[in-house]
Order: sequence, then structure tokens, then C-alpha cells
Amino acid sequence: MNVHELPMIAFTILAQMSVGAFVVLGIVQIVASRRFGAQAIDKVTDPALYAIGPVMVLGLVASTFHMNDPMNTLNVLRHFDSSWLTREIIFGAAFAGLGFVFAAMQWKKWGTIRQRQAMALLTAVVGLALVTSMSMIYYSLVTVPAWNTIATPAQFFTTTFLLGALAVGAALMGAVMWRIRIASRGDVPADVEHDVVDPDSRKLLTSTLKGIGIAAVVLLGVEFLIVTLHLSDLAGGGAEAGQSAAVFSGAWFVARLVLVFLGAGLLSVFVFRYASSKAAARPLAILATSAFALVLVGEVIGRSQFYDSMFRIGM
Repeated sequence: MNVHELPMIAFTILAQMSVGAFVVLGIVQIVASRRFGAQAIDKVTDPALYAIGPVMVLGLVASTFHMNDPMNTLNVLRHFDSSWLTREIIFGAAFAGLGFVFAAMQWKKWGTIRQRQAMALLTAVVGLALVTSMSMIYYSLVTVPAWNTIATPAQFFTTTFLLGALAVGAALMGAVMWRIRIASRGDVPADVEHDVVDPDSRKLLTSTLKGIGIAAVVLLGVEFLIVTLHLSDLAGGGAEAGQSAAVFSGAWFVARLVLVFLGAGLLSVFVFRYASSKAAARPLAILATSAFALVLVGEVIGRSQFYDSMFRIGM
């Protein structure tokens, strides 16, 4: 594990996951609006929305530990027109700020639905600009063969949507289990789960989990394709590319692939097949959370190897 780069590993993973989760929630809102009422949609998706902000802030805080003096961040902000690092910092702060405003609007139901949708769209665009800026910092380094390849932005965006989708699934089921646990403490009917999760919310929840399962399997295929093409490209490069290719091998590389396969592949298939209006919440929560946890660990290992692959051409 690349301990020196832990702040950047944490920042890039958490930021990409936050952006992906926000976009996935937006897609759920758009698709679900055709079948379910706004009240059912908000009841299911809002708890996951409120979790995105703290995660993004945590990532931004982690990134400051990469600098000897965090105050140096202020100097970086001067070059938005020429520096991808400047754009990353500005878009990161803007995404966190806009996300907070949108969450507050959604919580307090400020503004009309159209106004909240417009704010959500703006936040999503800024988030995608953040991921683009993040990937371009590394892609633009022509002296690092392992980074100066289309595989870098492709991998960053795959991580964004894969982790984001699975995080949403885990958050949705976590919120349901929390409500069931709170309700079970009071004087409620024997069927606590049925009392807490109304039919519309249950249908929306299971439909969302099925969609997340399908998306995870598709993104797993994309990720494996990117890894294969990247290694093939490095194998045909020079000495530095060969050194980078050697990083993506061994036990850690295999562990990463196995973890991602188990989480995004095997468990996501189980989530898709088990999700139904009659399924118990607890097994679904375990499946969704386990899938997210396995992929998260796998992506952390992959990002660590990404930083380990930095071998420069020349001086």
C-alpha cells in the first residue's frame, strides 16, 4: 500500500464516489418520477443525499494533508485558466458547496421542484467537471507513461459511477434498516418492516436496487476491459512503461480484481435477483453493503497501484 499517497487516495476515491452517488441519485429521481410520486421518491433518496456532503468534505480535508503547508492551496487558486490542479480545487469546493445548498433546499423544500432540479443539474455538472479535472492532472503528464493514457480518465469515471452506484444502494438499505430499528423500539405492529416501508417506497427501492445491480455488472465489464487495454499498452512501451506494468501484477493486483469481481459482479447479481417487493430488508441490506465494501477496498488497492506506477521518462 502506498502510504505516502494516502491523502490523495482518500481524496480521489471519496470525491469520485460522492460525484457518482449524486449523479446516480439524480438518475433515480428522473426515472422514478414516471412511476412514483415525489413523496415516495424523496422518502427513499433523501437519506442517501444527505450523506454525500460529509463524505465530500472528508475527502477535501484529506487532500490538504498531501501538502507540507495547507495554506499553499491558496496559491494554487490563481491559475484557473492554465492549471488542472486549480480547476480541481475550485470544482471540488464548488461541488461541496452546491451540494450543501441543494441538500438544504431538498430538506426544507425551498423553491419549486423545477428550481431544485436546476440546482441539482448544476451540482452534477460541476461534479463531473471535478472528475474531469482530477483525471486531467495525471493524463496531461506526458513524462509518466502509465498516466498519460486514455485509461486514466476512463478508470476515474468508471470508479466514479461504480462506487457511486453501490454507495447509493448501501445507503438506501442502511436508511431502511435504521428506520426499522427505530420503529421496533416503540409500540408498533408485529410486522415492523411492512409498517415502516410503504408499498410505493418498497417498489421504488427494489427497482432502484435492480438498476444498480445491472449498472454494477456493466461497469465491472468496462473496468476489466480498461485494465486489460492499459496493461497491453504498457507492455508495448519503453522501459518506464515496463516498470509501470510490473506494478499491476502480483498478489495485490489479483486481490483488487477478485474484490471488485465479488462486489460488483457476484453480489450485485444476487442483489438483482433477490430484490422484490416481498424480499426481507435485512438480507438485501447485507448484500448491498457487502458489495459496496468489497468494491471500495478493491478500488483503494487499485488507486494505490495507480500512484505506485509513476515512473518518469528522462529526468
